[in-house]
Amino acid sequence: MDTLFELEDTGSFDRDRLRDRLASLALDKVFVGGSSWKYEGWLGQIYQRSNYLVRGKCSKSEFERNCLREYAGVFSTVCGDFAFYQFPTEDFWRRLFAQTPEGFQFSFKVPEQITCKVFPSHPRYGAQGGAENAAFLDAGMLRDLFLRALLPYRTKTGVLIFEFGTFPKGTFSGAGEFAERLDPFLAALPADFRYAVEIRNREFLDPAYFECLRGHGVAHVYNAWTRMPELRDQLAIPQARTAGFSVCRALLRYGRSYENAVRDFSPYSEIRDPNPEVRSSLREMIEGARADRRAAYIYVNNRLEGNSPFTIDAVVNDAGAES
Repeated sequence: MDTLFELEDTGSFDRDRLRDRLASLALDKVFVGGSSWKYEGWLGQIYQRSNYLVRGKCSKSEFERNCLREYAGVFSTVCGDFAFYQFPTEDFWRRLFAQTPEGFQFSFKVPEQITCKVFPSHPRYGAQGGAENAAFLDAGMLRDLFLRALLPYRTKTGVLIFEFGTFPKGTFSGAGEFAERLDPFLAALPADFRYAVEIRNREFLDPAYFECLRGHGVAHVYNAWTRMPELRDQLAIPQARTAGFSVCRALLRYGRSYENAVRDFSPYSEIRDPNPEVRSSLREMIEGARADRRAAYIYVNNRLEGNSPFTIDAVVNDAGAES
């Protein structure tokens, strides 16, 4: 057994307080949650070990199979990053959605088969590594292999996120060429879902990009990430509000790599590096959305500070959640 599963719950995290604050925000269509949910470091915080006992011991397999139900008893939403790596089956979707109550909102990253222009030279991609992706921005493939199976669950689907990794220099001449390629793809998407675009090229934060999104009612994802401008700087761009709803993913401190965050923060059981600036920007987003009566989907990753429940708790308890 992993030592995290052997420890006793300390009761140091006020789960009920967080649940109540998040429920209050959800009534205003402001949904705040984590990026995924299967984190052993949250045992004793979001999760109670007693719910995953097998023969008197906390079972990792039982936890991973059933912890979403307990997560959904606290949070109103979650971002399913797992969908980036696969086209889930209809059976998978059925079992996933069955674990959450009415009103719970999933957001999903769309499979990278749609958003990756050139497959990285990495063992995970096998013979495809370094090759052009023929399915890049293939709306038909997205519709047939992803959206169709999600249709029965659209009331529980908050936003579908197109995450575009950093394009190497020369892939596109600039934001204009990227927008020209993106525009017909967004135009071909069915109107059954909300969509958002997350970019990792800071030079694409350009009027041409924002105008493309606005023309299709697609949101720009405000993203805290290692090489993107700080959230406060993205929020200050007047053109960045491109849809009638907002999306934010607080992923990494500026300048910190994913690998270093994993090394420094695992197993994500506590705050290791508080980020007051990002917290302030998240509060600004929450308060602005409530004031404008605009839906918002805000996701906080463990790798931002070390433990997203504690980060979220700190944000929402200072964001006028009781007003």
